[in-house]
Amino acid sequence: MDTNYLETFIKTLDCASISDAARYLGITPGAVSARIRALEDELGQPLIRRSGHTVRPTEHGLLICDKARQMIQDSRDMTAMVKSGNVLGELRLGSFFSGLTTHLPRLLEKTYEHHPEVSIFVSYAPSVELCHQVHSGKLDIALAIEPQFTIYKNCSWLKIQDEPLTLIVPPEYASAAAHDLLRTRPFIRYARSSYSGQLVDRYLKDNRIVPNQRLEIDSLLTIASLVARGVGVALVPDSFSLESLGKSIRKVPLPGRTQIRKIGMIWSNQSPRVTISKSIAMYARSLFN
Repeated sequence: MDTNYLETFIKTLDCASISDAARYLGITPGAVSARIRALEDELGQPLIRRSGHTVRPTEHGLLICDKARQMIQDSRDMTAMVKSGNVLGELRLGSFFSGLTTHLPRLLEKTYEHHPEVSIFVSYAPSVELCHQVHSGKLDIALAIEPQFTIYKNCSWLKIQDEPLTLIVPPEYASAAAHDLLRTRPFIRYARSSYSGQLVDRYLKDNRIVPNQRLEIDSLLTIASLVARGVGVALVPDSFSLESLGKSIRKVPLPGRTQIRKIGMIWSNQSPRVTISKSIAMYARSLFN
């Protein structure tokens, strides 16, 4: 059985969409459908059902789901063992989206300085989902925004960084007062469906600010890029990702205390790779704290 086809099937279930799975895997939707059909032909049973643009597993799809995930991981572990001689196999590391381009490159560089032989598979998801995946054993460790719920008993959490809110503006607005800008200039809002967007919303309400909203989007890097292009001003966590835009944006200090986004590492204490997971968490704290 081709594990690539199994991985396509699992990713389609995780995305609940053939087109979203295709984008993630870097293939066409037709190729995704063809792989799933080939898998269904091999097993002699339908594995997914479509409802509009949404995909759900059939009874037989649910039946093989966990086993398919384990086969995929076993295959990755076997490949990692053969290539590196490391009996622990492949480390599964997750990251929230903006962390892929901000924290993760520095963290991986530091990890490979100390563990040049380790094989790592990186995936990304919203932070809440990453925490669930570490808890369930799908990931060994993840870089995530601290969740609003209690950390699972089989997991550990280490805070590595505080990110207070900051106002980012085009250079020509840098000398103005933050609250005046928030009330008068076009505002690019961090989506309220995200935890970061909820922090922004709380700050605005606490300070009785009703912004002149132009756009709402759940992407820190896109928001910062739009500010750099003069589309508006934005209230965002003060992240490493802002450094990449250099002088094209300015930070305007907010008066008083602000809400803080906390970044950290969560890892499973039941993972066979818990020792190296703890090491990576310590590297992250030394880099970003």
